[in-house]
Amino acid sequence: MDLVKSEQFSGPFMGMLGLPMVRQLGLLVGLAASIAIGVAVVLWSQTPTFTILYSNVTGQDAQAMAKVLKHNNIKFRLDPDSGAIMVESGKASEARLKLAAENLPQSSGEGFEIMDKEQGFGSSAFIQNVRYQRAREGELARTIMSISAIENARVHLALPKESVFVRDRKKPTASVMIKLAPGRRLEKGQIAAITHLVAASVSNLEASQVTLVDNQGRLLSSDDDKNNLGMTANEFEYTHKVEQNYIQRIEHLLTPLVGINGVRAQVNADLDFTQTESTQEQFNPDLPALRSEQTTEEQSKGVQSDVGIPGALTNEPPGKAVAPEKVTGKGAEKSRVIEGPSRLKKRSVRNFELDKTISHIRHSTGGVRRLSIAVVLDMKTGKDKKGKPIEIPYTEVELARFSSLIKEAVGFNAMRGDSLKIINAAFLPAEEMPKVPDIPFWEHSWFWSVLKQVAAAVMVIFLVFGVLRPIMRHLATQPKQILLNESGEEISEDQLTLSHEGGGRLPKPSTYEDNLNMAKSLASQEPKRVAQVVKGWLED
Repeated sequence: MDLVKSEQFSGPFMGMLGLPMVRQLGLLVGLAASIAIGVAVVLWSQTPTFTILYSNVTGQDAQAMAKVLKHNNIKFRLDPDSGAIMVESGKASEARLKLAAENLPQSSGEGFEIMDKEQGFGSSAFIQNVRYQRAREGELARTIMSISAIENARVHLALPKESVFVRDRKKPTASVMIKLAPGRRLEKGQIAAITHLVAASVSNLEASQVTLVDNQGRLLSSDDDKNNLGMTANEFEYTHKVEQNYIQRIEHLLTPLVGINGVRAQVNADLDFTQTESTQEQFNPDLPALRSEQTTEEQSKGVQSDVGIPGALTNEPPGKAVAPEKVTGKGAEKSRVIEGPSRLKKRSVRNFELDKTISHIRHSTGGVRRLSIAVVLDMKTGKDKKGKPIEIPYTEVELARFSSLIKEAVGFNAMRGDSLKIINAAFLPAEEMPKVPDIPFWEHSWFWSVLKQVAAAVMVIFLVFGVLRPIMRHLATQPKQILLNESGEEISEDQLTLSHEGGGRLPKPSTYEDNLNMAKSLASQEPKRVAQVVKGWLED
């Protein structure tokens, strides 16, 4: 193994010592700066690129999110000025999934915990009312954000001052601004749920006084809903579902017979959305039932009947009764009894309960009035005598069979005016979908990381071979000393090489013998230098 000689290291330092002090300091400063720049470039290349994950995060959410990110070994940063959480660019999607699994972030602003803060000694009733209103708005925003499709929400309540006079009372209003999650949308039912939620949370607030706006400035709670025109949209949606149901029935029935792409169907359903309510009360006279009966009978005897001319004489009391007389003689065996007048009176009252039926009928809406069905079938594929593929139309018998199947599938009723039209036509070949262009490589997240590593490597190589190596080579080179002879002329390299160590300048020899003796003495004292000079002569 070759040993490293100390002369290889001492050369640069000896060369540096031969330079002036100012130049030595400059070289040291440049060397230190190059090393520092190289270290900084390496550290910069190893630092990951951060992207914003969530902005305007509250302190409570930031603490919970930091705990989840640390647990999953995801590097993150928290911007103290904007409150944004930043993570590595390549792990942004993973971080969102991990946080979504923990239902983070949760809160938006402050709720009733704002009331826990200590209030100053001079806090007025106005400030307390404002804090209470802010707390209510924050709680409503949190509740709205619990819906999965909403990422952020803000609520503004306009609560008028209460008055004891009924004429001066004003209705409260509310405004809600929401930010939808990427790729999400709200349905009509969800919009109505949010408006009713806010209206039910504030006293005397009507749902019609709640305005809902998204982050793109679109009005979600339109006036159409307040004017009962929202039912039109519901009816259209229901009609569309009914039509799609009929279309699916037809296509699922005919697809095994004509092929996957061999049938197209459309259905126009005329539905009845009229709301009708009726109440009927019916009596059945054939089924009477005796509920109660009351009978009164009066009978009197020996009372003079009230007959005669009305007047004073008629109203007089009856006279004395006449006893029966007994007759002797020829009519002795016969007797006659004379009795006073008599009266009989009867009265009867009967109550019967008849069979009564009260019915309240509410007719259902959405009934089918009429169906219009149109079906198109593609041509059959076959082969001619030469074996080439050709298109063959369906026969009338086959079309009639398909028509009967469709009528049975949709519940065709000719009495209500349903119509069916089925034709056979050749479909145009489907156009090929254009290929989705590949994402350029410079738009991938890994490209910038690789570019940073390459730039750092190029910078380090430049510092090593472009700065440090020339400096070390310059230091290893001895400075050239220019010596002059007695006449002021520059001494050449061969004359300088043959100079002895003690003298500053060589004396000019006068004769050949003196020059020869001097050369011999130099060759005996410094043979290496003489060998180098001779070698240089031979190369020249």
